[in-house]
Amino acid sequence: MTEERIVRLEETVAYQTKTIDELSDQVAQQWKMIEGLEKKFELLTDRFLELEESAGERPAVTKPPHY
Repeated sequence: MTEERIVRLEETVAYQTKTIDELSDQVAQQWKMIEGLEKKFELLTDRFLELEESAGERPAVTKPPHY
């Protein structure tokens, strides 16, 4: 009975180790994706600000002629 219990515990530890390794790989992959998205967001923000600056002044808000 003791040997059987040890085998079950070893199987459990092996399964948990495999699961932890898979989760760790997934987290690392997601972190790389997040870093890439942050860089893209920063580039888009910079581009938006450049476009906003070069657009000039906004037209004044006026009432349409039918009012």
